[in-house]
Amino acid sequence: MGKLAGKVAIVSGSGRGIGRAVALKLAQEGARVVVNDLDPAPAAQTVADIVAGGGEAVACAGSVTAPDFAERFVHTAIDRFGGLDIIVNNAGYTWDNVLQKMTDEQWYAMLDVHLTAPFRILRAAADFIRLAAKSEAESGRENFRKVVNVSSIAGTGGNAGQANYAAAKAGIIGMTRTLAKEWGRYRVNVNCVAFGLINTRLTSAPADGSSTLEIEGRQIKAGVNLEMFAQLEAMIPLGRGGTPEEAAGAIALLCYPESDYVSGELLVCSGGFRI
Repeated sequence: MGKLAGKVAIVSGSGRGIGRAVALKLAQEGARVVVNDLDPAPAAQTVADIVAGGGEAVACAGSVTAPDFAERFVHTAIDRFGGLDIIVNNAGYTWDNVLQKMTDEQWYAMLDVHLTAPFRILRAAADFIRLAAKSEAESGRENFRKVVNVSSIAGTGGNAGQANYAAAKAGIIGMTRTLAKEWGRYRVNVNCVAFGLINTRLTSAPADGSSTLEIEGRQIKAGVNLEMFAQLEAMIPLGRGGTPEEAAGAIALLCYPESDYVSGELLVCSGGFRI
């Protein structure tokens, strides 16, 4: 029996990278997981890997920025698994430019995926959480639910070329702390994890223009300049970037029963590095 046995979790952006590691980690601890990715194939693969490991999971593919996504995501958990206990807002990507060259499209794309999408998902879950908490209180049970929002050290200290991303990631911290105050009465712990350099496909590809990601019809350059990457790692006290599994561990900490009296907090997972 894992620490999350009987719990139901939804994890956005969990077909790849950090989100995939989170979904696998929560499933290993006994949670039933709704897996999401923009593309059906990675989501299906994560589901298959969870099932192969003895867990339960189902896919809910699609863009988190679609107007109808939040309701579909939340109700997949309720309809398939009968409840909702853990929400991890992880989906996202970067689309960088210096401010004077940044387009409105770049600006709003980052706000949409990193801030508006989590807001909609949490809003879609609100009625279920409120009614479930009322029912549990009336029966004398205390059941803590968990929300973990993903931010970045760019949101805490800023980062050149990322005004859009940093603004969105700062915003999710404010939303986290506000919702912790609003949903405390429903026994929901709402916390945030800000990541530093984590080695995923967004950071590991060569930043020479040869590696791009297609996201909702846009070709987004991926990767970090190798010289800059080495400089970044040299500034990290632990001497290297983190792995997706280490990032998932930070999120899992805030999903465990041991965090039942932790809410409204920002956990920085950066190997000791600060901007």
